[in-house]
Amino acid sequence: MPTWIDRVIESAARNPDGVAGRLASRLLGGGRTGPVTEVPDAPVRVYIAPTNYSGQGYRWARALESADPRIGARNMAVELPGGFSFTADTLVPVAVVNSSAEWQSAEWAAAQSYSHVLIEAERPIFGSKFGRDVAREIAAFESNDVSVAYLCHGTDIRNPDRHSTLTPWSMYPEDPRTDVLRADAEANLALLSTLRRPTFVSTPDLLLDVPWATWCPVVVDPAAFANDVTPFASDRVRIVHAASAPLVKGSHYIEPAIDPLIRSGVVEFSLVTGTAASRMPAVFAEADVVIDQFRAGSYGVAACEAMAAGRVVIGHVLPFVRDRVEAEFGIPLPIVEATPDTLAETVRRLAEDRPAAQAIAAAGVDYVAAVHSGPASARALIDHWISPKLG
Repeated sequence: MPTWIDRVIESAARNPDGVAGRLASRLLGGGRTGPVTEVPDAPVRVYIAPTNYSGQGYRWARALESADPRIGARNMAVELPGGFSFTADTLVPVAVVNSSAEWQSAEWAAAQSYSHVLIEAERPIFGSKFGRDVAREIAAFESNDVSVAYLCHGTDIRNPDRHSTLTPWSMYPEDPRTDVLRADAEANLALLSTLRRPTFVSTPDLLLDVPWATWCPVVVDPAAFANDVTPFASDRVRIVHAASAPLVKGSHYIEPAIDPLIRSGVVEFSLVTGTAASRMPAVFAEADVVIDQFRAGSYGVAACEAMAAGRVVIGHVLPFVRDRVEAEFGIPLPIVEATPDTLAETVRRLAEDRPAAQAIAAAGVDYVAAVHSGPASARALIDHWISPKLG
């Protein structure tokens, strides 16, 4: 569950001028100014801001630059103390974004020198400069002949009511933020629907919420997770679960489900919490199986990192998502399907057929290389948005 400071920070991001926003600025420090994003020297200049969830803004920027030498890309991220440390081209404290008119003006001067702007999670970029109104920011960009697109990440656009009809394991309405998330998603969908611009989603399940969008896959660095540790080589099956968002992932279901296997010595289970992103390659290398999530019905960065590490990933993935993956890339999604009800039997089957489990792990490495290493994401952004400026 989120801590009280997590709730203050999240509320501040949604309503910086409210009580929580003022409290966050006081707690996190006001600051007069902060770093300003560099404008690359390239014919096509792409600015990605302001959330950088799981470091994706930075990864998409690098993917674009690798895809075409005519593209220079940079990302700006609002820094929320207490969160995980993800690399960004420009990292600006939330208090500076919210309260520094000097920074807001300097960042706006830099940003309007870009040819393209990708707005993440429908969040305003420049604090109070445009009244924290994304529509006004878009109008200001377009008055300077800057092309604008959106990228939806998850809770910013996912409709809790629709999601709860898709799977009995949905986290809604158990999530105490459900009412707030519903209102936010409805407001964001209204913005996307009214100001139709190129729209992307980071995971394929979100296409149910924004049917006209294009899937821009999340990106991981396969080389960072590659290792020479053979999975399923020891007597016990080593299972890891990274409980980065326990309620959303259904972390509390896991240990009770596999407890008989733990007590019998078939498996060894580790629950990972609060681990820095830089430590995750080592964490995954020590596992045979990574249990991802049971409630969202999709998969994200953690699952891709685990597959890149050559581990078997178990999770609950909606049929729509599996079908979309195979239709778009011609590759079956190599995440082993399970719910809390079937988890123990699924793990037992993997333990009893080690060659099959190792084949699934190898398929995961190939899948990430094809779908989540950068080129596919750059292709989505270029083909569905940037290409007219490339000629």
